[in-house]
Amino acid sequence: MLSSVMNLLHYISFSLYLGLVSSCGPGRGPIRRRGPRKILPLIYKQHEPNFSERALAASGLPDGKISREDSEFRKLVPNYNPDIIFKDEEGTGADRIMTQRCKEKLNTLAISVMNQWAGLRLRVTEGWDEESHHTKDSLHYEGRAVDITTSDRDRSKYGLLASLAVEAGFDWVYYESRSHVHASCRAESAEPGKNAGCFPSDSRVKISTGETILMSQLRVGDSVQAVNTAGELVYSEVLLFLDRDPEQVKTFLNLETESGSVLSLTSSHLVHVSTSCTELSCFQATYAGSVEPGHFILVSENSLHPEKVVKVSVSRLKGVYAPLTYTGTLVVENIVASSYAIIDNQSIAHASFAPVRWATILKSNLKHLWVSMSSLSTSEPRTERSVPPNGVHWYANILYTIAGNILPNHLVSSR
Repeated sequence: MLSSVMNLLHYISFSLYLGLVSSCGPGRGPIRRRGPRKILPLIYKQHEPNFSERALAASGLPDGKISREDSEFRKLVPNYNPDIIFKDEEGTGADRIMTQRCKEKLNTLAISVMNQWAGLRLRVTEGWDEESHHTKDSLHYEGRAVDITTSDRDRSKYGLLASLAVEAGFDWVYYESRSHVHASCRAESAEPGKNAGCFPSDSRVKISTGETILMSQLRVGDSVQAVNTAGELVYSEVLLFLDRDPEQVKTFLNLETESGSVLSLTSSHLVHVSTSCTELSCFQATYAGSVEPGHFILVSENSLHPEKVVKVSVSRLKGVYAPLTYTGTLVVENIVASSYAIIDNQSIAHASFAPVRWATILKSNLKHLWVSMSSLSTSEPRTERSVPPNGVHWYANILYTIAGNILPNHLVSSR
């Protein structure tokens, strides 16, 4: 454990050092300025990054269709940038409506287009869709996607336009058609720390008394069924909640096994998975959003055994709960899951929370010492159950922010 923590600290220190030595400063230095970088156009049907649009490394899963009557519609913003032409064939102004993130990326792209081709402007042919013209679960229904061309509609420019969209910061760009380029963004709630919630309120866990309770009934100090590093079923104490919001409604993935067990969790949460091998040593913690039918997850019914995932679905459920246990794992709905999200590495995530475990041990030892020395009580100390505050825990929020800034992209999910 100590070596894992030291490795993590060395990694962070080295990353910070690289950031310092690469920074700009007055006077002569070892870094020479280079000329403009040549941008290679995307080829027809190429997309960047090379994942599906719904992947965590791209724009992520859909949150659900937004209509003008929905409360979520108030979070969308109109784009009146005069440097962008909006086709608006419906005549409703719908193409101008989008998320703030999408608006920022689109405005950045508009500047790039004018710099690349003098006298030309960016043109949006499709934006937010309120008339169901796109496929089911399209990000157009959420204002997170646009179809774009140049104002002269010169198709020979679209490959380079797609590359400029990548440079502008769109999370997924697809040279989809000879007549347009498709670009989309992650959801506004997908920033690190804003989507740390893991399980809905009606998920069930087993505690050390033998009872099965709802996630909403779980308290700090309870011991829940979990799995230790040796792959054994144990009961592990809940140290704190990384995130807790009983009223929040969020999009969850539902992983259903062949025996009928269903685990609901957010896509950036870690779950123990094997793509083909059924030996326990083959299972690794990975994003729930990467799980597909045919993969195996670990199920607990008196003992651990693998079960095949037969269905993956999406639903909007109430409540956000992310309990952190001492082992860094817990069994929810008889399925083994991690306590962690956002960082796609169980070892790094667990080492990052070592200070929390140390503080808990120190607090427990001090309490035992106090009780043993106190003349007011001769009873054995007991674990106190307490209702945690709502919101993302401050320590988790700091770690998510650090992870989003310095860890490699393949280790960090913004979803």
